[in-house]
Amino acid sequence: MRIRISWPAGNLTATLDAGTPTTRALAKALPLASTARTWGEEVYFDTGVSVPRETDARQVVEPGTVAFWTDGDALALPYGPTPLSQGTECRLASPCNILGSLDGDAGLLATVRDGDPVRVELTEE
Repeated sequence: MRIRISWPAGNLTATLDAGTPTTRALAKALPLASTARTWGEEVYFDTGVSVPRETDARQVVEPGTVAFWTDGDALALPYGPTPLSQGTECRLASPCNILGSLDGDAGLLATVRDGDPVRVELTEE
């Protein structure tokens, strides 16, 4: 499954694993509009979707991972270190469900500003 994440300064697509319960719940909520928040080199935003933490949830992930933060009902998109990181790792606030990864340069997320409007929709590309 592919989604497009758009904000005023740009957009990225992501490929998600359609087999996870969290991805299926998110897909049912699309398209969605939200407000971006930033935390170090991570963008996250509320989805209005509430799901439990999956057994393979992780806190340390690769840049460009599309994660679902169950504690905040939010998509979490890390592209570099966060305030909890040790060194250059991407450490999320708590273990998150892993949905997939961004297509292309996750560094584009640096153009997202706290408070920016964000839109997430399914894409055919």
